Amino acid sequence: MRRYYPAGLNTQQGGALTMMIMALFFGGLLTLAIKIGPAYLDDFTIQEALESLDGTDGLSQMGPAQVRSLINKRLSVNNVDGFDPKNISVEKNGELVVIKVDYEVRNNIFRNVDTVVHFQHEYEFQGQ
Repeated sequence: MRRYYPAGLNTQQGGALTMMIMALFFGGLLTLAIKIGPAYLDDFTIQEALESLDGTDGLSQMGPAQVRSLINKRLSVNNVDGFDPKNISVEKNGELVVIKVDYEVRNNIFRNVDTVVHFQHEYEFQGQ
């Protein structure tokens, strides 16, 4: 009994080399996601902590050190450890409070291959 294959399927063969290349490619993507993903999750948490300052009573009467302390408390509650509070600048312009965050996260992938992820945010809040 003769088998009939659709056009071209009888000559297609998946070799071990192809499978190994695919495994290396997807393994590399998975490694990048595991190494870089936590930096983006921490940045998302930092953004949420800063955006939650919008409804804070007396924010415009606080000094820059008090605002920075308030931000640090919120970040410690959310378990953001690798963030340096010196990366936050707080400026006051009358009733307007401007908070700027500018930092980068460096991760080692393997040997001398590193990643650098740079984050920069700016928030403006009106006093209440």
